[in-house]
Amino acid sequence: MGSQPSNTRRRLRFAGVAAVAVLAVVSLVATACSKSSSSGSSGGTIKAAWIYVGPVNDGGWTQAHDAGRKYVETKLGAKVKTTYKENVPEGPEVAQVINDLIKDGNTVIFATSYGFKDAMQAAATANPKVKFEMATGDSITLGQKVASNYNEFYGAGEDALYVTGIAAGKATKNNTIGVSAPFAIPEVIRGINAFTLGAQSVNPAAKVNVVWTKTWFDPAVERKSAESLVAAGADVIFSHQDSPSAGEVAKANNLPWFGYDSDQSGSYASVWQTAGTYNWGPFELSELNKVIDGTWKQNNYYGTIADNFAGLAPYGSTVAAGTKTLMDAEITKAKAGKADAFGWYWGLADRQDQDGKTVITKGQTLTMKDLYTMSYFVKGTTGSPKG
Repeated sequence: MGSQPSNTRRRLRFAGVAAVAVLAVVSLVATACSKSSSSGSSGGTIKAAWIYVGPVNDGGWTQAHDAGRKYVETKLGAKVKTTYKENVPEGPEVAQVINDLIKDGNTVIFATSYGFKDAMQAAATANPKVKFEMATGDSITLGQKVASNYNEFYGAGEDALYVTGIAAGKATKNNTIGVSAPFAIPEVIRGINAFTLGAQSVNPAAKVNVVWTKTWFDPAVERKSAESLVAAGADVIFSHQDSPSAGEVAKANNLPWFGYDSDQSGSYASVWQTAGTYNWGPFELSELNKVIDGTWKQNNYYGTIADNFAGLAPYGSTVAAGTKTLMDAEITKAKAGKADAFGWYWGLADRQDQDGKTVITKGQTLTMKDLYTMSYFVKGTTGSPKG
């Protein structure tokens, strides 16, 4: 067993589109695609690689994914040798990273950012003996044709964000909650909507103000967005970003702060509330075990609170006891459902978008396709869902 990071330098995360400039590709390939020194493997050892959009110490998304990789190492021991590439920009460069990993003998590749999807699908078609696991992808759900050795997996993080919204709705004093958000794509939009509905479930007057950063990981930009939210009147901050920079702004202003992906209670104890989190390791372990025993097949997994894929970070010390009780009750409700149950709250009432149009009717159960195509903000949200 062993793991080895790539020798990439820290860079900003770029938007996940194939139109990334050619000059950027040329200048970055040398650093993001450096060869891992763990390329050799002994007989009977499976080689698996993870591709990250940010650094493994980002305090958020990538750090959580790397915790999943380490979990796999711990559980499989000598049966696996892992490697990872960090700070890989979304767009054309990832194709070269994937090719290098395949040349190094990796037979399972996990990609952990939406903008890696196209390159992963192309590589799957070209390399039928390699298994490709795409976190956050939506092609299978939307009925698009993909190779049988390509799989997508994600989870109902929006359900956890609904519960965190309850704490935000209780915490705000002026009914203005600020959200620092990366890109206007369905996975982010549905998370913000769920968070908003959670806040409004306990505080109907709560308003949510969204500022788009157009980056997943850029601490300076994230900090500025949080500062702008505070300047606009927000007295609670939720950062849907990969770094904890917004927490620094919240701490400086003594405002309640909600993170995303990781537990930051230790560094921001005075303002920490909680965060929606993902438990990547058990699913990835299951997939690798299936590869090892020859039973792997495409499954398009969507984890839930009920199967412990989605969940909450520990509550902060400033979260009121009564608020914790309300949140725990919702978690209990979610866990009481079947393992594949999600979104118990969407159809609790008619839901309107920003223009007052009913987009979800009372009693409606949203499908995965509904979630993966969500392009509107619910009523009470300020900001454009178009970014």
